[in-house]
Amino acid sequence: MASAAATTVVLPHRIPTTTNVARCSVLPYLPPRVSFFSPSLKHFQESQKSSLLQIRASSDETSTSPDPNELISDLKEKWDAVENKSTIVLYGGGSIVFVWLTSIVLGAINSVPLLPKLLELVGLGYTGWFVYRYLLFKSSRKELATDIETLKKKIAGTE
Repeated sequence: MASAAATTVVLPHRIPTTTNVARCSVLPYLPPRVSFFSPSLKHFQESQKSSLLQIRASSDETSTSPDPNELISDLKEKWDAVENKSTIVLYGGGSIVFVWLTSIVLGAINSVPLLPKLLELVGLGYTGWFVYRYLLFKSSRKELATDIETLKKKIAGTE
């Protein structure tokens, strides 16, 4: 039968202390604090003082933060330079509606019980196929590089 007296369990990687303080076994062991009168602490403080970086404020008023009025005026100038403002507004509104509809569709797909795991499995399978087809062998890596270069030329219109 267990006694009511407190017992101390000493693990091999921990140093027992002389104080009668209860320790939690989940927390890591921290060594006792170094006394302020310890010579090693004085050496540590002196080395820290010598390695401090001193920064002094200059007397001139150079601000790195942008001026809000200047930012607004720049935006107004760029907006005035745009010729088809209705097209920009239409594309911006369409992109917001597209993102909203996409989030609704993804939420509906996530609510189906097995479909997210099935789609994750399909994605992992496709990733494995892509690595085997294009990244594993040197000749296929060259083929992928040429395909990417031709796609860049098609997008840039230089082909």
